Amino acid sequence: MPDDHARPIPRRPAPGAPDDDVYVVDTRRRRGAPSPATARRAAAPAPLSDDTEYDEYGRPVRAGGGAGSGGSGRGGSAPRPARDPREPRTRRPGRGRRVFAALVLLLVAWLGFTAFAPWHAWSTVSRVDDAPPGDRPAQGDGRTYLLVGSDSREGLSAADRRKLGTGTAEGRRTDSIILVHVPSGSGKPALVSVPRDSFLPIPGHGKNKVNASFAIGGPQLLVQTLEQATGLRIDGYVEIGFGGFSTVVDSLGGVEICVPRNIKDPKAHIDLRKGCQTLDGPTSLGYVRARYSDPKGDIGRAERQRQFLGAVMKQAATPSTVLVPWRWWSFTHAAASSVYVGQETGLSDAYRILSTLRKVSSGEALSLVVPLSDLNATTSAGSSVLWDEKRAAELFRLLNDGTALDSPPPGTDGTPGG
Repeated sequence: MPDDHARPIPRRPAPGAPDDDVYVVDTRRRRGAPSPATARRAAAPAPLSDDTEYDEYGRPVRAGGGAGSGGSGRGGSAPRPARDPREPRTRRPGRGRRVFAALVLLLVAWLGFTAFAPWHAWSTVSRVDDAPPGDRPAQGDGRTYLLVGSDSREGLSAADRRKLGTGTAEGRRTDSIILVHVPSGSGKPALVSVPRDSFLPIPGHGKNKVNASFAIGGPQLLVQTLEQATGLRIDGYVEIGFGGFSTVVDSLGGVEICVPRNIKDPKAHIDLRKGCQTLDGPTSLGYVRARYSDPKGDIGRAERQRQFLGAVMKQAATPSTVLVPWRWWSFTHAAASSVYVGQETGLSDAYRILSTLRKVSSGEALSLVVPLSDLNATTSAGSSVLWDEKRAAELFRLLNDGTALDSPPPGTDGTPGG
């Protein structure tokens, strides 16, 4: 199509050419007329802004006219359609997707950190040889673990010992012994306390208090003694010392515990009033160690130990711990640096133990004591605790066979002959 500004100009014919009219088109731009590039830019649609509105077909509506490329008429002279003020303003699509993607990335990062922290902490734990020599019981139902609280002062300075009230004794002795049984089927898992003064046969060393086996032969002999006495195969071993226990509690910012009665025990360095309260590391250690001020003696202490372990794991599983990265990291690494674990004890085993401890506080796990017949029997090892052999054998048979337990079996409340 010829340009609107072009005009024909007559030209003389060349000599000898036919005498026809010849025209030449003048394509020169008139003075003041826009260049083609300028005209194209002027005709291009204006960029969309954040306030751009869209019609019912999703086309942008511009200030100069209709949808699409500038208006319904040529030159974009059509009036802008009025917007119903009751209709919500349409925003540019894509912003919501970007926000959603950012939230997903944050969630994935948090889940990754939550899983990485315990995995990394577990890689730093100290290992001990807990597998006993010789014949061992056959594998029964589920899994059974040995959880030991020792009175080891290893790594504690003189100031730490004074602060925690641990005394100056050297070596390692068992302060608490708990069997953790996790069934493979239905029924509740169970914590079974073994009084440390239980008078039992110790392989190769005659009969003595069970904690003597730990003093003589460490974890190996303790595991061997308990396997022989219970008939249960022990699948894993975890031990925590005085200083480690206090550090774990402090890494959680303290643990809330309901003290059942007034407790004043100078040897344990505590003076507590009855009622629910938050205990720090040193006070918690005194609470689980107090023995002479408890009318139930070692049995009462075992009850408080199971109660407190459940409270620790309940606190560890709260959002205030798990959702705060530095607290979750501190707790997992404080726990890992404070324990000794068996050579074959894996992270999945540790999870089963900790999960069972957490369930104690909610009643989803049983809190038991080995059935007893005498709390103060005179033996060759001095005042000792005797098991009710018939009821104890029945308890361990139920656990080994996988019988579902939903309530404590008879005699497991710590009352002799109960």
